[in-house]
Amino acid sequence: MLKVDNISFGYTAKEVLKNLSFTANKGDYIAVVGESGCGKSTLLEIIYGLLHIDKGAVYWNNEKLLGPKFYLIPGEDFMKYLPQDFDLMPYITVEENIGKNISVLDDNRPQRIKELLEVVDMSNFLKTKVKNLSGGQKQRVAIAKVLAKEPEVLLLDEPFSHIDNFRKNHLRRSLFKYLKSKNILCIVATHDTTDALSFADEIIVLKDAKIEAKGTPEEIYKHPKSAYVASFFNEINEIPLSLIDTGVSTNETILLYPDQIKIVEKSALKIEVKATYFKGSYYLIEAILNDTIIYFENSEKLEINQQVFIKKLIKM
Repeated sequence: MLKVDNISFGYTAKEVLKNLSFTANKGDYIAVVGESGCGKSTLLEIIYGLLHIDKGAVYWNNEKLLGPKFYLIPGEDFMKYLPQDFDLMPYITVEENIGKNISVLDDNRPQRIKELLEVVDMSNFLKTKVKNLSGGQKQRVAIAKVLAKEPEVLLLDEPFSHIDNFRKNHLRRSLFKYLKSKNILCIVATHDTTDALSFADEIIVLKDAKIEAKGTPEEIYKHPKSAYVASFFNEINEIPLSLIDTGVSTNETILLYPDQIKIVEKSALKIEVKATYFKGSYYLIEAILNDTIIYFENSEKLEINQQVFIKKLIKM
């Protein structure tokens, strides 16, 4: 089990991470999300042992990890960390790059390389030099390379950021299925909420150096504790209750995703359409409710300045 126990860290006097604590087990997939600069990459570097912390500690199977001040070469042997710069050697082949993480004495070495390239859908590039690959292809090779030693813990920083959308979903399914089969704990820092919602066992949301929210994808999505949390997964409407119920005089607001607002034939909530965005299976409608901008989904396109009624909003 990995235990992050009350850690704090700052590159200057200002702390980037403050009093963070969580646990994770073998085979888990933990997604860490948050705005740029919130400390996602820093958290991975602390866990791996690239950054020294004076406050708090990181444990693996109840053994404290000592950090870079205690090792000639920073980083834990049982972990692999893939930063955003890939860490590949450009003038040797894909096969040679991956092979560097597999012993030449391993009789299954060729088969292991082949298996890993199948996981990342790069089997046809075995003999290709890395310098001749695209950014997305390099990223897939880098993922295969960090998997080569079958680490107990895998730390990935934006692992699909350079990969085409049409290939990304297949790669995610293949990779996370492989990690589960090997019982590898995976912690991913990501801006891509599909990574988190569709595959993660737990999501951690960082804000202002602290954990803003933590829970299963269903818990985080269905019961967000703030508009900040909800905004990572969809457009979010933060609507004053006074617009919904004229008898309410407080400043309290409710949070609603676009699919939680529906058009009805008649109601007390009249809106005016300001923009329509085609999203494939539906249209995202931008409208004005009094002076408040709201977004909702509709099966049909609505005209600009068209006025319609929406059904009574239901609190999440």
